[in-house]
Amino acid sequence: MEKEILVSVLLPSYNHERYIEDAVRSILAQKGVPFELIVIDDGSTDKSVSILKKLSEDFNFKFISRENKGVVATLNELAHLSKGKYLCTFASDDIMAPDRLKTQAFYLEEHTKVPVCFGQCIEMDALGEKNSKVDPRFLKSLPSVSFEELLLGKKGLHGSTEMMRRDVFFELGGFDERFYFEDYPLWLKMSKKHGPLPVLKNVFSFYRIHGKNLHLDYNRIYRETLRILEDYKDEPLYKKAVENHKANWFSLLSHTQKLKAFQNFFYLSSLSWNFIRRIPKLFIPSYFLKY
Repeated sequence: MEKEILVSVLLPSYNHERYIEDAVRSILAQKGVPFELIVIDDGSTDKSVSILKKLSEDFNFKFISRENKGVVATLNELAHLSKGKYLCTFASDDIMAPDRLKTQAFYLEEHTKVPVCFGQCIEMDALGEKNSKVDPRFLKSLPSVSFEELLLGKKGLHGSTEMMRRDVFFELGGFDERFYFEDYPLWLKMSKKHGPLPVLKNVFSFYRIHGKNLHLDYNRIYRETLRILEDYKDEPLYKKAVENHKANWFSLLSHTQKLKAFQNFFYLSSLSWNFIRRIPKLFIPSYFLKY
């Protein structure tokens, strides 16, 4: 008899012909836990489909190719196809760390009240050259991140390191297709209902930086973040959350796009110390600034 599937790995693919095979093989190399891999190609215009078709025939995982619907809709479609107790979403340009599925599944089996768990990631370049250390931003999130910390932008969670309970995912309505990206709205809902979300010290993902990553479009990310926060207008911390995220946005612009920082100064400004302390960055050459 086939072992019951414990984890469903959900992989949306879009125009990552250079990276998709490495991503798939890193998932299929996972050991110690029964899992399934489901892949949907979301209307790629490169050679991704032919690569995935061959891999699916060789390794017998479920693969669907269709027209473009966007990453959030694709992830929801993948979730509805899943059979596992736990869901693990993964990007088609990243590499999964060894023993990741086993470590997270065992953690969730032991902590039955926890809806999701996260871990650490190491960045790598387009050629797969890995950094020597984990991303320090997410080490700061140990051992957990609360709703208030998420809302205020004080701590972060890396979406490439998550594993969550399938039943909780659907109870909360899945990924919200009103928004451009999927993870932040769901983590806010999840932490508000279930309490702080645990973050483990283990490295679960090698995150590829290649110039076309969603997170690099931070102007769009922050605009969308402010839209997401509007769902929490009744929260006492809402105003402070907006100020914090605008200050963080201003800080990034001051580092990378100083002209835009000047142009958006009055929109992003506030009397909060979090904003005021960022103003000097406008006048310091980017070379001397820590990103």
